[in-house]
Amino acid sequence: MEDRHPDHGRAARLIADSAFLSGLQKIETKDEQGTMQAAWRPKYVFHFIQDRYLVPSFVIDITDVFEDKMASIACFASQFYVNGAEDDDEPQSYISTPDFLDSVIARARMMGKRIGVKYGEGFNTEKSIGFQNFDSLIKVVT
Repeated sequence: MEDRHPDHGRAARLIADSAFLSGLQKIETKDEQGTMQAAWRPKYVFHFIQDRYLVPSFVIDITDVFEDKMASIACFASQFYVNGAEDDDEPQSYISTPDFLDSVIARARMMGKRIGVKYGEGFNTEKSIGFQNFDSLIKVVT
């Protein structure tokens, strides 16, 4: 729930707090039709590690979809640097430089290295993750 951009950190805190409050029996909420909703809480809330050097709770292998991720970022030429995109006279920001995209790639490679794959994405959670056995942690190579 820590992020360089203050809105991102606050949004993460808001989500974690909302997930907790949604499970309280004495907080009554209604759906769009006015029907009372049962208390419910997600088992986990995961936060994507964007650009801080945080130790992840776990890392997901994104090697197979990494090029799709980078192509998705390129769709947002108004936010991120995209080679050959029109200059729209927007002020340069932290994320609109070519160096930022280099850091996205470097972070994915660093996270991947932590788990022995080419690209990874790190996440944090406040709650400990449990496993029923060690077999679920072993990567099966076929």
